[in-house]
Amino acid sequence: MKVLGVDPGLTRCGVGVVDGVAGRPLTMVGVGVVRTPADADTARRLVLIERGIDEWLDTHRPEYVAVERVFSQHNVRTVMGTAQASAVAMLCAARRGLPVALHTPSEVKAAVTGSGRADKAQVGAMVTRLLRLAEPPKPADAADALALAICHIWRAPAVNRLQQAQAQAAARRTPAPVRTLKGTR
Repeated sequence: MKVLGVDPGLTRCGVGVVDGVAGRPLTMVGVGVVRTPADADTARRLVLIERGIDEWLDTHRPEYVAVERVFSQHNVRTVMGTAQASAVAMLCAARRGLPVALHTPSEVKAAVTGSGRADKAQVGAMVTRLLRLAEPPKPADAADALALAICHIWRAPAVNRLQQAQAQAAARRTPAPVRTLKGTR
């Protein structure tokens, strides 16, 4: 399974591709950051993020895209930019028919470090260890993108099984359609 992880942001949008399956060693395929100038207007910055993500999708051809779920912060301006960058990543994936998964920061931290309250340094250290890298990816946005991809690879099989079970249960609860015989009232 090849996953593009996206840590959304207007100034630095972390991107990382990881290949592998749960229970086996994972491989980093690529890691980087899509940057936009802070002095550019928001619309221009979103176009630059779209082009950057499209380039990553074209180059690496992932099967899935994992994006950090935007959570409320104290700074509404930061939340808005992050949400807009997140939407661009989802749009780029959807345009290609790629499934998109959203993971909260605490889900990602718990999956990668064992603690939903881990700090950036702990996430970077575990990403380095799990992907057998010589040093932590810089900046932290790049490491976070890899952590998102790792989280998705590890969680996807369980999430898929849960969704299938829920769909089967819903199908069993749906009443059969009422049939009428022709010519009867």
